[in-house]
Amino acid sequence: MKIKVKNLGLTHYEDVWLGMRNFVAGNPEQSEIWITEHHPIYTIGLNKKGLTLPKKTKINHIYVDRGGKITYHGPGQIIIYPLINLKNYKITIKEFVSLLEGSIMQFLEKLGIASHKKKDAPGVYIGDSKIASIGLRLKNHFTYHGLSLNMKMDLSPFNAIDPCGFKNLAMTQLSFFNNDYTQEQCAKSIIDLFQHNLEKYYEQS
Repeated sequence: MKIKVKNLGLTHYEDVWLGMRNFVAGNPEQSEIWITEHHPIYTIGLNKKGLTLPKKTKINHIYVDRGGKITYHGPGQIIIYPLINLKNYKITIKEFVSLLEGSIMQFLEKLGIASHKKKDAPGVYIGDSKIASIGLRLKNHFTYHGLSLNMKMDLSPFNAIDPCGFKNLAMTQLSFFNNDYTQEQCAKSIIDLFQHNLEKYYEQS
């Protein structure tokens, strides 16, 4: 089942968050995938245990309804929001997260970059540094929120927080390893891999 892909360009986080919630509440028949990058913002998920808010920063923070703790979004970061109706697939939310991670890892492998995931710490890592974060919400059988891949951005705002709730977690980005591709090309490659991997679950339903 081919999923419609929309490229939203550079957006304000709040606008896209509202758009995702309205999309899911409308109980649409077709799934969609949204690509964007956000103006600088810290987002705080539902897990607020031990949360430390950023200090001495002009970047706003917002409390949202995805899983996970705090992260940063900014220009130069690829954001992919899969708004997927899981009723059409024989897949659990845990398997869905793993599928997202695996699609990013496959993409990095195509570029000759070795990566891995960690138990109880969703996302994708290169060595000890994190390159991609994942946070989801499930409502009306639809997933929303999604993944962020650091591509070519200012990483310094991560220094003001404990990324994803992990103290002293180093962040990295694709441009440190490969600078030959545009954000549009990278997003398309990841989404193609994601759709191919997800299709296997649709065929079994």
